[in-house]
Amino acid sequence: MSDERIHDAPLLVACLCAQWCGTCRDYRAVFDALGAELGMRATFVWVDIEDDEEVLGAIDIDDFPTLLIAQADRVLFFGPITPQPQTLARLVQSALGGDLKVVADAALDGLAARVRASAD
Repeated sequence: MSDERIHDAPLLVACLCAQWCGTCRDYRAVFDALGAELGMRATFVWVDIEDDEEVLGAIDIDDFPTLLIAQADRVLFFGPITPQPQTLARLVQSALGGDLKVVADAALDGLAARVRASAD
């Protein structure tokens, strides 16, 4: 895929959480609200790591919430974040503005595609 088409691809923002986690349950409203605000600029997907284990593959999630931000199949951010609305908004705006660099980690190969497929 050409760089131009990658930059035109909608942003994928996925929260990897667990239903049993109280922090995750509280964070869901924050995550959904930003997703509604951004509309077509980004696709927000909530992934319950216990219900959708196949999405993760060999990746272990130790801290919640863990966020994935990708454009096309390029991972721009992957890791735990503090559950404040401004942290999520700042990361997503940085990604939309082209300010995040591609994360070079072979363990993340295919993760964005699996998350998208799980949302369909």
